[in-house]
Amino acid sequence: MYLGLSLLLATGCGNTTPEPYEWKLPAGFPDPAVPEDNPMSTAKVELGRYLFHDKRLSANGTQSCASCHRQEYAFTDGRTTALGSTGEHHRRNSMSLANVAYAASLTWVNPVVPGLEAQALVPIFGEHPVELGLAGQEELLLQRLSGDARYPKLFAKAFPEQKQPVSVVSVVRAIAAFERTLLSGGSPYDRYSYRGERDALSVSAKRGMRLFFSERLKCFRCHQGFAFTDSVKHKLMVFPEITFHNTNLYNVDGHGAYPATDQGLVEFTGKPEDMGRYLAPTLRNIAVTAPYMHDGSIATLSEVIDHYAAGGRASAQGGALSPIQSEFVRGFTLTAQEKQDLLTFLEALTDTEFLMEPRFSDPLASVP
Repeated sequence: MYLGLSLLLATGCGNTTPEPYEWKLPAGFPDPAVPEDNPMSTAKVELGRYLFHDKRLSANGTQSCASCHRQEYAFTDGRTTALGSTGEHHRRNSMSLANVAYAASLTWVNPVVPGLEAQALVPIFGEHPVELGLAGQEELLLQRLSGDARYPKLFAKAFPEQKQPVSVVSVVRAIAAFERTLLSGGSPYDRYSYRGERDALSVSAKRGMRLFFSERLKCFRCHQGFAFTDSVKHKLMVFPEITFHNTNLYNVDGHGAYPATDQGLVEFTGKPEDMGRYLAPTLRNIAVTAPYMHDGSIATLSEVIDHYAAGGRASAQGGALSPIQSEFVRGFTLTAQEKQDLLTFLEALTDTEFLMEPRFSDPLASVP
């Protein structure tokens, strides 16, 4: 049903343009790619912020977008796997929204979601699994928003060209605009690498950084560039980069099979070689986004390092290397000090200002 609604996103707009949004890009960050039919504006971002945190976007009024994407956890939720508004447990871990403006793929495995606007339709109206649970209840959503004295004014300011600005299309466009502003680039690593603050990283973190970017460990092969992921798009790119990887998290039959409940990219492509392949998520703020992996099955960063050192958890548990796992996941050996140094570097990717930035917080928290 929400796929039909996504067609509405292609409808044209008038010529009236509200005040453009002024980007405050971190050092080293390129301009994000913004769709022509949803230009950024200050009013639209502010409306999106309200909507992102509003529990009236769930059918039973118990959850908002922010329920699964909490700012203090770098817009993840701290759960093993996500939990929908009706209590339905999902099969995958909630991904971070940090720097989602640059994400070339917006889920763990779906290679065809065209953008944040279309993605926003999925949690609101999707049925498998149920997230916010508003499938078939578009009118209820619009009635709720129109009945709040704040929203008609916020919508009219954000979409002055629309005769009826309170609409599903406007809802997802505003949420997408807000999400594009969730930029994280103020970690100790950034201050060291982009701002010339030579003391921003400890001696241990600098050693860990050398390990991270070494061919011996190959971490940077999948977690690269300013975004610390290899699936990226931005304004300067003609085509986005989208890559999925099998890290030998599972190998249930000795030939690379993943559990039948979640088999990765193969569910979309049908290609056997795509078994167990998932997006490499950003490592920014990784220290606060536990648990890890697509199914939240690894509890700590220390265990994540053990996973890769063994050539995959399946190998660590007595299995073999998978014939279809990533060429960059082949195992390595670390001393106790090297492992601590690598952990220290990963912790230095935490942007504490991002986790507390008032511009991203709930504007409804202190409002009756």
